Amino acid sequence: MDQREEQEFAEYFAARREAVRRMAYMMCGDWHRADDLAQTAFISLHRHWRKVRDKGALDAYVRRTLTRAVIDESRRPWRRERPAEVLPDRPSASPDVDNSVATKQTLLEGLQKVPPKQRAVLVLRFLEGLDVAGVAAVMKCSEGTVKSQCARGLTALREALGDELGDLRSA
Repeated sequence: MDQREEQEFAEYFAARREAVRRMAYMMCGDWHRADDLAQTAFISLHRHWRKVRDKGALDAYVRRTLTRAVIDESRRPWRRERPAEVLPDRPSASPDVDNSVATKQTLLEGLQKVPPKQRAVLVLRFLEGLDVAGVAAVMKCSEGTVKSQCARGLTALREALGDELGDLRSA
């Protein structure tokens, strides 16, 4: 890439870095993996920067690349986590915790129990604000698949949240 293209990429990266990282975190639930996944998406964009015709579609390209990376990573057997009885880094329950933080934590914990494709659909649909057609374009699938994955994902999320669902509705 020439100097001008490098500068354009650097400006885009600086402007979108945190948003892409947050989206990756919502999909995977781990900030370290989110950093890796966001980096993977930006590396892919950098590699294909010259080929991108419509610079207005960069967000869509990064979203698609990130979603694919999250789903691909979930398929790797050596990356699967094994449940532990006690997690040493769990925050202690404190009455001073703000309701919004507790609600967010509850939602994130519930999302981690949803299968990766369904989680990706839920994040893209409800947290990123894409419509069904937009999610279908990002995931390269039919709108019907998005609708069914969304319905199944919401069902799985409701089951994962159980009694805590009432707490989310009030917030």
